[in-house]
Amino acid sequence: MRTSEKPAVNAAAGLSGPASRKLPVPPRERKPALAALAVLLILGGALATTLLVLRSGDRVSAIRVTQQVGAGQRFPEQALEEVKIAADSGVDYVSWSQRKLVTESFAAVTVLPGTLLTSKMGVKVSSELGEGKATVGLALKPGQMPAGVAQGDRVQLIFVPSRSSQGQSRVLAESALVFSVGDKSRTGNSGQITVVVDASASPEIVALASSGEVAVAELPGAR
Repeated sequence: MRTSEKPAVNAAAGLSGPASRKLPVPPRERKPALAALAVLLILGGALATTLLVLRSGDRVSAIRVTQQVGAGQRFPEQALEEVKIAADSGVDYVSWSQRKLVTESFAAVTVLPGTLLTSKMGVKVSSELGEGKATVGLALKPGQMPAGVAQGDRVQLIFVPSRSSQGQSRVLAESALVFSVGDKSRTGNSGQITVVVDASASPEIVALASSGEVAVAELPGAR
């Protein structure tokens, strides 16, 4: 008679009850040093933001030029506007409160639109409108002046003989300052300009301009 043996039962597989449950994990210990560092970082960021806000409000009023002013020309009041800049920008700016004095001075160099005015850009005496200079008005026909010539530009005045005149083309003024440009809306003629030339050359320029024998060439590189 055979006796059947029951297979051994894996005791480990049959464990149940409290012995098979996971042991509780103790809560992680918070590190006070890291918590303190996080607080410092937050406070530091808030402080930096506050400083930036306060610094952004520390601004002063300066003068910016809105239209071209040629060397030797007086600064027109309508060419000046108020802008706010940082007080510690390091720029030798001209304060907006001095705009009255600026309108009584002259540009030492050609000042382009959008330029922040500095003290070195203005002089009390014009080098262009002083002794030995003269202003001459020109009424030019289409083709005698390039489009876009504006106040403050530098131009050449050229003698262009008519068919009835004798002579060859020649330069009358090497670098004349455009003192003003006619208002097209009022005159209907965009060819009316006033230029500053040497007083010794003005009689001939006026005479030739009256007969329509003067043309203008712009000198953009001389601005």
